[in-house]
Amino acid sequence: MRLLLEHGTLRLADALAPALGYASQGYPLVPRISAAIATVRSLFETEWPSSAAIYLPGGAVPAPGRLFRNPALAATYQRLLREAEAASPDRDGQIEAARRIWAEGFVAAAIDRFCRAEAMMDSSGRRHHGLLTGDDMARWRATVEAPLTYDYHGYTVCKCGPWTQGPVLLQMLALLDGFDLGAMDPTGPDFVHTVVESAKLAFADREAWYGDPDVVDVPMAELLSPAYAGERRRLIGAGASLELRPGAPGGRRPRLYDGPTGGGIALGAGEPTTDLRIDARGMTVGDTCHLDIIDRWGNMIAATPSGGWLHSSPAIPELGFALGTRLQMFWLEDGLPLSLAPGRRPRSTLTPSFALKAGEPYMAFGTPGGDQQDQWSLLLFLHHVHHGMNLQEAIDCPAFHTEHMPSSFWPRAARPGLVALEGRFPPATVAALRRRGHRIELGEDWSEGRLCACAAERTPEGTVLKAGANPRGMQGYAVGR
Repeated sequence: MRLLLEHGTLRLADALAPALGYASQGYPLVPRISAAIATVRSLFETEWPSSAAIYLPGGAVPAPGRLFRNPALAATYQRLLREAEAASPDRDGQIEAARRIWAEGFVAAAIDRFCRAEAMMDSSGRRHHGLLTGDDMARWRATVEAPLTYDYHGYTVCKCGPWTQGPVLLQMLALLDGFDLGAMDPTGPDFVHTVVESAKLAFADREAWYGDPDVVDVPMAELLSPAYAGERRRLIGAGASLELRPGAPGGRRPRLYDGPTGGGIALGAGEPTTDLRIDARGMTVGDTCHLDIIDRWGNMIAATPSGGWLHSSPAIPELGFALGTRLQMFWLEDGLPLSLAPGRRPRSTLTPSFALKAGEPYMAFGTPGGDQQDQWSLLLFLHHVHHGMNLQEAIDCPAFHTEHMPSSFWPRAARPGLVALEGRFPPATVAALRRRGHRIELGEDWSEGRLCACAAERTPEGTVLKAGANPRGMQGYAVGR
């Protein structure tokens, strides 16, 4: 891929070809997509006819295995390509033209019309117009940003900035740097307790401090400093904490939302997903998707793409896709890092990861899962670094997460002290954690995480590429060629 890019031969048409092909020619549906469509069929039929036109062809839920096409989306890509190629004869010019057409041309115009004209039913039980305008799109362009990093036991972990939740993984590593994790059983109570209590502190700081650093003063240098980590580490005791305890980096006073939050997640709220399911509490939950790639030249990609799909937002008829719903992460109360304001990025849960080893690019890893993403990614990394597990072993190891902090998704419910454990944890570990005050919820044996990872291991014989993928849900794959 790097050679193609260096010689400028990966044209816009080449980049769009796979997506355009799937949209126009179709792809066979896996059973979970059909099941997801079935859960929102009544909503589409009664309230979101533009979504019904796409996802209920012939008025029925498409069966697993049938070819699913999206002609409207294919037409969008075809028009985008046609207009970009007409605007410029060269590759770079076509790519810039496509970005401009998307943000200022027919795509932005269609989004603007839909948001202004259509009042659609949402999770509040009322109909509302969308907030996104064509002017919003015209004023925004994607940027290239330096990652935040943390050096840990010979590795350098790289994360996106505080407009995502990514820095919590770095903060958790800073806290855990003071413990001998290698001496702890990865399925024992000491390891689970230590990681969970560190996560509670890091996520409390996420709530109090994270936001778009272009417009919010986020004290990341202090939050990742050894002195701050040492101060916070002393809060980790023998028992489970049940309070949300943000710190005061640099003497700043934290401010948290102090109003009411809701209970269960309603249809149309929560993580945009291609894997809807109902959990033990009767809540509709799901995942995004994640990709990790290393090519033969050592180029690495870690990506967690997510957006509006199915239950999250109605489709725009002439475009064939729905808008993302990350705006739900804002608060409507003034004065918070996540207060809604024009031009401000919502704090995304999407959080891919890179790791360097001895200063050289080594691993790309990540997972879907909303607020759980950095918790599960942390476990993979710790098992690999401290417990000598290869990538697949680290992914397969029994996993857990806490829901102690407010959810990033409406209605922001928190479950103080809750630790969700896979059923494969030893009964003695479960009992010990309960004695320490953790509120344990046992799931199925293979219920935690959707991780995948790939690494480039340098050996005397040359570089060996390795990969692992999650067996949970049977929708993860590790492929080499």
